[in-house]
Amino acid sequence: MKSFSNSIFLLFAVFSLINGKMYSQMNNLSGVIPAPNSVINIGKNSGLKEIKLYIPEEAKSAYFDHLFKDLKMVSWQNEKNANAIGAIDKRMTAEGYKMLIEKDKISIRAGSKTGLQHALVSLAQMLIHKGLPLPQTNIEDKPAFMYRGLHLDVGRHFYKADDIKKFIDYMAYYKYNQFHWHLTEDQGWRIEIKKYPKLQEIGAYRKETVIGQNTGQYDGKRYGGYYTQEEVKDIVRYAMDRNINVIPEIEMPGHSLAALASYPELGCENKKYEVATKWGVFDDVYCPTEKTFQFLQDVLDEVMVLFPSKYIHIGGDECPKEAWKKSAFCQELIKRENLKDEHELQSYFIQRMEKYINSKGRQIIGWDEILEGGLAPNATVMSWRGTEGGIEAARQNHDVVMTPGSHCYFDHYQSLSSDEPLAIGGYTNVEKVYHWQPIPKELEAEKRKYILGGQANVWTEYIKDFPYVEYMTYARGLAMSEALWSKERDFKTFLTRYEIHNDYWKSKGANIANHMYELTPKVWKNKNGNINVSFLLPRGANILYSIDGQSEKPFKASQIFELKTSGRHSFTAAKGDKKGNPLHFELDFHKATKAAITIDPAPSPKYNSGGNAGIINGIKGSNNKFKDDEWLGFDKTDATIALDFKMTTDINTINCRFYRSEGSWIFLPSALIAETSDDGKTYKKIGEITQFNSKENISEVEIKTNGISSRYIRLTVKNFGTLPADHPGAGKKGWLFIDEITVK
Repeated sequence: MKSFSNSIFLLFAVFSLINGKMYSQMNNLSGVIPAPNSVINIGKNSGLKEIKLYIPEEAKSAYFDHLFKDLKMVSWQNEKNANAIGAIDKRMTAEGYKMLIEKDKISIRAGSKTGLQHALVSLAQMLIHKGLPLPQTNIEDKPAFMYRGLHLDVGRHFYKADDIKKFIDYMAYYKYNQFHWHLTEDQGWRIEIKKYPKLQEIGAYRKETVIGQNTGQYDGKRYGGYYTQEEVKDIVRYAMDRNINVIPEIEMPGHSLAALASYPELGCENKKYEVATKWGVFDDVYCPTEKTFQFLQDVLDEVMVLFPSKYIHIGGDECPKEAWKKSAFCQELIKRENLKDEHELQSYFIQRMEKYINSKGRQIIGWDEILEGGLAPNATVMSWRGTEGGIEAARQNHDVVMTPGSHCYFDHYQSLSSDEPLAIGGYTNVEKVYHWQPIPKELEAEKRKYILGGQANVWTEYIKDFPYVEYMTYARGLAMSEALWSKERDFKTFLTRYEIHNDYWKSKGANIANHMYELTPKVWKNKNGNINVSFLLPRGANILYSIDGQSEKPFKASQIFELKTSGRHSFTAAKGDKKGNPLHFELDFHKATKAAITIDPAPSPKYNSGGNAGIINGIKGSNNKFKDDEWLGFDKTDATIALDFKMTTDINTINCRFYRSEGSWIFLPSALIAETSDDGKTYKKIGEITQFNSKENISEVEIKTNGISSRYIRLTVKNFGTLPADHPGAGKKGWLFIDEITVK
């Protein structure tokens, strides 16, 4: 290995280029996720029939034994007898590696023990997912981003220590390096703090748990648990052996009901607090007294002994200010510290905790609400409410981890199937995760260096056990790993590799989501006013298509389907004996389908995937939350929708559909006003609806026109308005969701 130098890799690279043998890493190493950044084919298959591995003693890891334990063709040898030798070359990038697979040997160099682990993971995946013989290949690889994180919320639901280790094993296998452990919440305190035993005696348990969404029912069962400090130490050691850093999160100043229930004197009111039994945001938060700060410092003292992480996550998100507004102490503190308002009081709170954490040689990281009222001097921001917070922080020269809910929240639905288990809402599938770009296009080039990377978040309100954690995290976790590692990406070839990994984990008994055959359509109106549908599927898959129950006909998966007639259009993905769940379009062509549409203001970018024409395309949004592209969402605003039929058109009825999910802040409108016009300027009111009393998720209303003719229709949809007093968002405006507008 001492004579093994960059010149050898360069020689093979030049030789391969001259002979026209450079191929895509996806084609060459179809078993590896995330895809390596450079793969050069240097010849036919290697002649190695077994792998005899040697790693220097100082670079060894118990994880390496775990990685190869089921591979009978791999054994550990001394250097003399080995045919696969790894070494550390500190001149290389710490997480980078080079692996040369030749006819009769494998040579590996890496910038550190971490880089060596990445190389061995790639080798193990090739052996596990493709087997011998290996291709003769020159691989050079390093991550696109230094921060590649996965988050797990154990506050809402608690998982055993062994489950956490399993979660960490998945992370190592897909080259993640940051485990964000969300340890405290309104619904449960999950870490032993010896100085404050009531945190585990009281705060770790809730008396019952809400059932489902919007049911108002509870299970009546005491629930909870916590990790002892010895368990935490063991998990941290386990992660370190896999070169994964564990970032603890101790929430403040909001999401703190479990702590207040344990020590009520930390709140702003003299009352009995209870550990939360339902989900949402609560007005009860820490009161910024000296007693509170001393409590949090004591807690963090114990936390920092357990976690060597550079970062300590202090939350900082979703902190209502109502308790502070009512508190005489808080109002006096605002005056004494010359603060403008409660937002600056939150900044004061965060900055004070930052100074303490900095004094211990650590840095804080927090959700993007810590920007409100002024950012703490050395803080790193996690941007979850879109990209705006991350952009603002980067422009202020602060480090940023991008984690927008639109792409990085794995508590969202991941399939359009009606058989999906309950999730919090939204729709974030594998393809959407895969195509995510962590660096926002609008961020100036000189500020992009502050984007450290990205993170996927697994919030667990509805994830009751660890098999469901597996289901929600993977396969999207595979897509995220490639989004954060690989400079070049190709979704079609990823699907083929994902299929191999999916089958492997299924064989191991893991509850991995099997969604590569579940169809995610791209739907758009074509120039003829008809509907086009296309799908992306693994290589070799076909589409079975039928209309109104007729015999299924097979088509190539790459085909674009033009739907010209009303009816039930059904699509099913198939490959050999494998089939996905069927996807059905109840298509109803009507007069608005071919109309031009304008909407003011524009829908929220978070809920406008199908475009404005999605609400007049003849396809109704699903009744299973708002997880498909048919629904348009409007945040705290009314919506004005104008239709132009291009000619005078007979109009008898106008139907509109609205979505209701009050737990997700989505309310039915307060009014719908319909107007018509012949010139697009002067409008006449033809109907109004003010009662939307549906008990279901979807409310469908109809305005009858008594047979009029017009070129233009204008619909004004009024937001519900201020949310009621018993809602967690009381005093604020909610969302308005609109789907199909049908004109006949």
